Amino acid sequence: MAFIDTLVMGKPAWMWAIFMTIVVILLAVDLGLFHRKAREIGVRESLLLSAFYITIGLAFGAWVWLNIGPTSGKEYLTGFLVEKTLSMDNIFVMSLIFTYFGIPRIYQHRVLFYGILGVILLRGIVIALGAWLVASFHWVLYIFALLLIFTGIKMLLPGDDEPDIEENFALRIMRRFLRITPKLHGQRFFIRQPDDKTGKILTWVTPLFVAMILIEIVDVIFALDSIPAIFAITTDTFVVYTSNIFAILGLRALYFALAAVIDRFSYLKPALAMILVFIGSKIFVADLAGWEKFPSSVSLSVTIALIAGGILYSLWRTQRDPEPPSPNDKVQNAKPGDV
Repeated sequence: MAFIDTLVMGKPAWMWAIFMTIVVILLAVDLGLFHRKAREIGVRESLLLSAFYITIGLAFGAWVWLNIGPTSGKEYLTGFLVEKTLSMDNIFVMSLIFTYFGIPRIYQHRVLFYGILGVILLRGIVIALGAWLVASFHWVLYIFALLLIFTGIKMLLPGDDEPDIEENFALRIMRRFLRITPKLHGQRFFIRQPDDKTGKILTWVTPLFVAMILIEIVDVIFALDSIPAIFAITTDTFVVYTSNIFAILGLRALYFALAAVIDRFSYLKPALAMILVFIGSKIFVADLAGWEKFPSSVSLSVTIALIAGGILYSLWRTQRDPEPPSPNDKVQNAKPGDV
């Protein structure tokens, strides 16, 4: 029984056990109960699932507040909100990937579900590395802060940052070294079929598998923003990891709810850019002011204000302006199912 009180990355093992138990239950219920068979997820169901995951994430934040302290609770909520907002760009890129490969909605949940499993592991590795760097070299926090400020300013500058799926380096590598079927084969990632030239039965990967790998890579790229952001908010590894994972767990449901209307929130991106600049700047402000730490209440309040402002302004502008094009309409040279 002494094990449950053993410190693991600064927190008792029982806290980590509670967190991992909740995550495993959520994943098991998602796959085993709600989505045992491939089916299309409607907007209403997506909104309900999103509300459910957000409620679970906020409830865990309340638990952190009560069991670790108000400061940790505020830092968790700030990190949770920032990660949720960052996922908006993630959703847009996912939409481009699915459109490029012509993957229907009925199979998209399978890709996102197994993608989330990979994300949980990858984020754990990246966060553990980040925690080690911060603990060993405190000045790394200033590098993270400068990276956030630079990224935020870059996001505010005009320019088309839409990724080109066709010219993606990872896709070119997979095309070179993997046997990829030209068309989908239901919800299967791998199939056995004869080679066109030799007639030998070989294992092939399907476009569904390729899309999943690209989504994993996208998450690693987005982690370059979100991980420095959360470490600039708090260096508590437990708060960093749990806030990230609870924000990501609801990403699948949020995708189906927002993929078709993501451009309605086009003015959320400047708000996110300002959040990144603010989070990066507050480390330097705290040093100049002689504070041990920037007030967590201020961080949470500013983050909520910027996100709410970005959402409300986006909704107001899109009511006045003509309907913007869907993200799927922006994909150029996309050949559904053709890789």
